[in-house]
Amino acid sequence: MKIKEFKLERYFAKHEFTAKYLLSSSDCDGYEQSHILDQASSDELKMWNEIKLGYTESAGNPILRESISKFYSTNNINDIVVGSPGELNFIAMHVLLEKQDHVVAVAPAYQSLHEVVHSIGCEITFWKPNEEWVFDVNHLEGLIKENTKLIIINFPHNPTGSYLSIEELNQIVGIAERNDCTVFSDEMYHKLISEPDNELPPISDLYEKGISLWGTSKTFGMAGLRTGWLVCQDKSFIQKAIAFKDYLSICSSAPSEVLSIIALNHIDDFLQPNIEKIQQNIKLFESFAKQQELISTFTPPRAGSTAFVPLNINCTSLEFSNHMVETAGIMTIPAEMFDHPGKFIRVGFGRQNLKETLPVFECFLDQNKSLLSE
Repeated sequence: MKIKEFKLERYFAKHEFTAKYLLSSSDCDGYEQSHILDQASSDELKMWNEIKLGYTESAGNPILRESISKFYSTNNINDIVVGSPGELNFIAMHVLLEKQDHVVAVAPAYQSLHEVVHSIGCEITFWKPNEEWVFDVNHLEGLIKENTKLIIINFPHNPTGSYLSIEELNQIVGIAERNDCTVFSDEMYHKLISEPDNELPPISDLYEKGISLWGTSKTFGMAGLRTGWLVCQDKSFIQKAIAFKDYLSICSSAPSEVLSIIALNHIDDFLQPNIEKIQQNIKLFESFAKQQELISTFTPPRAGSTAFVPLNINCTSLEFSNHMVETAGIMTIPAEMFDHPGKFIRVGFGRQNLKETLPVFECFLDQNKSLLSE
C-alpha cells in the first residue's frame, strides 16, 4: 500500500521540540511518572516493581483490560484490544474495509481518520459542520450510499471542539442500523467536558456494530505511554484486530500497561486537573480574542481541548503559522494541516503556560500588523 505523508505530524516533528510555546497542542501537559506512581495502591506499586520486560499479551494485559471495561457496559475483557491509538485506527480500517466500500467521515479531522481509508482505495464522503462548528445529523443521512460500509465520527471533535447531544448520537446509531453500517468513533477526548451530565456514552455501549477508540493521550495527560484501546461488542472484529496487530507492534509495552492501569483506576486524580486547566485557559483565550483584530469570532469548544479559530489575515494560515513560529517561537497548527479551506489555526487549551504564551502572541501581533486584513 501507499499512503500520503501525515502532514500534521510532520509539522509537529519540525517545530514541536524546538518552539518555546505550543499554542496548538491537543493533549494536556504530560504528568511525570513519579506523580502517577504517587497515586498507586500498594498492589499497583507491587505490580510496577515486579515488571518483567518481556512480551505481553497481544490483546493487552488482562488487568488493564479489566480496568478499561469499568468504563463501558461490557463485562467481558474479550471485547477489548489494547494498542497504540494510531495503530488501532490503522488496524480497524484494514479489518473493516475493502476497495469497493464507501465511507462517510467527519471533516475537518485528524488526518489518519480518512487517509487510511483513502489508501485502501475506498470512496469517502465528508460530513462537515456549519460556520458555528455544528454537525447536522440530518445532513449525515443524505450522505449514505448503497455501498456505505462505515461511518467515522469524532466527538469531542478535533479540531473544532464540537460535540453532540445524546439524542443526536442516537440518531447516528439509527442511521447506521437502517443502512447496516459500522460506526467507528474516535473518542480520544472522552470525558474532557465541564458538565458531566452532558457526557456522551461510548458508541460501543449503544450499538452492536459500534467501535470505540479511547486512550491515555488526551484525557489523562499521558501521551507518552502510547496506550489506547478499541472496544466493540462484535468479538469477531476484536479477534481480527488482534490478529492484524501481529504484523505491527505485536504487543504493548509492559511499563506503559502498568502505568495505564494506575491511571484508569485513579482517573479523577488525572482528569479533574485537566478539565479545570482547560476551562481556565478557554476563559483566558476568550478575553484575549475580544481584544485582537486578528480574531473576529471565537467559538469556545463545547467539549475536548481544542478550538478552530478563524484569522483576519492577508496571507495563508500556513504562512502566518510559519512566520510566528520562526520569529516569536509560538507554534500553531494551520488549517492546511487539516485540509480545510480558509484561514484558521487550531488552539489547544491543555497547557499550563497558555497564560505566558498569550502576551508573547500579542507582542507578535503588535509587531506584525501588516499581516492583518484591512
